[in-house]
Amino acid sequence: MANVDMLTKVSFGHYGSTYVPASTTLDLSGATSTHYITTILIVEDNSSFSALESLNGQVGMLSTVTAENDLDGTNGIGATSNGTSIASIQLKTGMVLFGKWDKLVTNASSTCICYFAPKGY
Repeated sequence: MANVDMLTKVSFGHYGSTYVPASTTLDLSGATSTHYITTILIVEDNSSFSALESLNGQVGMLSTVTAENDLDGTNGIGATSNGTSIASIQLKTGMVLFGKWDKLVTNASSTCICYFAPKGY
């Protein structure tokens, strides 16, 4: 269980960040990976992702995987974001996404900054 100190460190980016340029894959899904993406800051206007996958297939995060968007378990509420994959949504500069992801692939002309937290938090 996370303590207040750990939550504060995650909130202020103490576990690190990286700039992700266009057409780049950031994959933290491997067995040896110790961190996951907790926050995504959009840097380039009209950015989008060809892949955005939640940590361990967790349901409820913005994702390009239909099953990870299915909040009611019946392909109803949230499934592919009401028929629209996050892959087709263009995000504006300055937007911030919060969640738990282990894979992100930016499209051409799409850039972002990803902040991390240790797995287990």
